[in-house]
Amino acid sequence: MTQTTRLHCACGQVHLDVVRAPIISAECYCNSCRAAGARLQSLSAAAPILGENGATRFVLYRKDRVRLVTGADRLREFRLTPGSKTRRVVAACCNTPVFLEFHNGHWLSLYGCLWQNGTLPPLEVRTMTSDLPDASVLPDDVPNSRRQSIAFFARLLGAWIAMGFRSPTIAGINGEIQA
Repeated sequence: MTQTTRLHCACGQVHLDVVRAPIISAECYCNSCRAAGARLQSLSAAAPILGENGATRFVLYRKDRVRLVTGADRLREFRLTPGSKTRRVVAACCNTPVFLEFHNGHWLSLYGCLWQNGTLPPLEVRTMTSDLPDASVLPDDVPNSRRQSIAFFARLLGAWIAMGFRSPTIAGINGEIQA
């Protein structure tokens, strides 16, 4: 039997299913994720996105293992700049961030806030710690990578190989959200 996890936005109008295990479970400390997190969590009724020390918690899944079940009409994109190749997708009904997508990427970085308390996959790595003013404040319970590590890229590459080097398109995101 295939493991399926049902995720939803804060108000429950957007549901998605993820199947099987994630590629990796991470915290990102890059300047872009911290800036976007600050802007998105300032939206009306938005839950906190940034954790301790400004971390954004993500669980990365292959695109072909993420299925939008309901609420596609409520999804809006947010880009830090108009030309940004990275888009963050938000459930506009309650301003819950849903995923981050890199242009032509084969994976989605799902926001950790989608998981119910106690069900978020365990943290495996912290990335982009070089963007922090003082990375020495981070605990050493998992690797604290200054950039994305070779092991991080190896997992992404392994997932892409398993997908036959495909990069599915996530279509149907209509409109933007201003933050």
